Amino acid sequence: MNAEQPDRPGAPIVDGPHDPEHDPTASYALEPEYVASLTRRVRSTTGRSAEVRTPINGAPLAHVPQSSEQDVAEAFTRARRAQAAWARTSLEHRSAIMMRLHDLVLDRQDEILDLIVWESGKSRKHAFDEPIHIALTARYYARTAHQHLDPQRRSGVVPGLTRVEVNRVPKGVVGIISPWNYPFTMALCDGLPALMAGNAVVAKPDAQTMLSALLGAQLLEEAGFPKDLWQVVAGPGSEVGPQVVAQSDYICFTGSTATGRRVAAGCAERLIGCSLELGGKNPLLVLRDADVEKAAEGAVRGSFSNAGQLCVSAERLFVADQVYDRFVERFVARTQAMTLGATLEWGNDMGSLVSQAQLDTVTAHVEDAVAKGARVLTGGRARPDLGPYVFEPTILEGVTPEMTCFGEETFGPVVSLYRFHDEADAVARANAGEYGLNGSIYSQDGPRARAIARQVLCGTVNINEAFAATFASVDSPMGGMRQSGMGRRQGGEGIHRYTETQSVATQRLIRIAPMLGMSDETYARVMTAQLRVMKKLGRA
Repeated sequence: MNAEQPDRPGAPIVDGPHDPEHDPTASYALEPEYVASLTRRVRSTTGRSAEVRTPINGAPLAHVPQSSEQDVAEAFTRARRAQAAWARTSLEHRSAIMMRLHDLVLDRQDEILDLIVWESGKSRKHAFDEPIHIALTARYYARTAHQHLDPQRRSGVVPGLTRVEVNRVPKGVVGIISPWNYPFTMALCDGLPALMAGNAVVAKPDAQTMLSALLGAQLLEEAGFPKDLWQVVAGPGSEVGPQVVAQSDYICFTGSTATGRRVAAGCAERLIGCSLELGGKNPLLVLRDADVEKAAEGAVRGSFSNAGQLCVSAERLFVADQVYDRFVERFVARTQAMTLGATLEWGNDMGSLVSQAQLDTVTAHVEDAVAKGARVLTGGRARPDLGPYVFEPTILEGVTPEMTCFGEETFGPVVSLYRFHDEADAVARANAGEYGLNGSIYSQDGPRARAIARQVLCGTVNINEAFAATFASVDSPMGGMRQSGMGRRQGGEGIHRYTETQSVATQRLIRIAPMLGMSDETYARVMTAQLRVMKKLGRA
């Protein structure tokens, strides 16, 4: 029974003390002192802050200081000063610090996991992907720094007399604008190769998940990176993002295609480079010879990891006639067996969506599909009994082009099933639309599956795996085709994007010009003869 305020008969009392035992919004979910140790890393002099609440139960997490235009400018000033000194350090020194970061991340993973789950609402097992990915990335670039960054000898125009070396020169200060869905790994993974290449970083993490990114910044400093080398600014993306673009020497952005276009336009205006990992409407193909049980297991992970809030998650499943019914039976059964919950503990197969906005989008996509004739095989509803933004893993059948979820990215735990008769038709349908980030193929015929993979217009294609095989293989590039982005993270391309190539040629004994009284015409005949000789010798 609600108590009433005497001056407003019938109105419940909403002010006054709350009981934390029964009301999770009555007190902070994290210790304020711990939060303060992180938020003081934000470059801010405004006195303004933005409240952040956890999607687990709505409890407040932090008031994050907000950065002004002057704060962003100061962050770049400090970063440039630190970068000038950092670029003079040896690769051995940088690698040693990177390996200490590797160990710190593994040693502190429980703290990292807690913070990720509090901020994102994801299940703990999906949060675990993040510190592991950062450890892999740190170790990889520490161990391969010389391979990617040492000067390389190239062929000179005059064999033996022209020495050519290609150097990798750091860009300067890299701006990194990272998303909320993988708040720890996306905040750090693109910046680690930037640091290894001799750059500084100004990071603008998403406002919903600042704490995970700030913990990453803290670990970088504890590992031994100079204090000012990694700057963090905070604020609305529409305000702070353009300021970062306007002052960086290179931009790395992960987010929506619409925002990516604006970032690319800003970079083009300044003639600086950028790499963009953007949206996806990713296909998963189950061929007629697939192991149905393995395909169903992979489809569950591919569709519902991080509640579908994963750029490379599958949203469209194309299944061969010969195995369709068996696959659907096993896929639905495995999905229905998933455990859901918004908690810090291990044991949940899927956690929460990150926000009300994300829940609204998922709900609208499902309701639109059902209203236009799609069938819900399992799921299809929100679960406020488990958490404010939990939505059941949902499998749809009969999705058609007039439905919103047919072509638009849902970015939630919703997947559509499509039967196919012909593999060429399946590939064409998988390639339909404007995206091309990640694809998956299930088949027991490896060579045939790899041949089909070359026809799929996606930056990464996994065979008999949903997404983890390519994403975890940090020696291989990862990124999108078409409207899913440009540039690549990971591997050699992931570090070379942060460098300028510089060719240095040393000429000995003779000049590349007429000598000893030779006329221009004679010089031209001599050079022509030399070109013919070089061709016969097989020279490039």
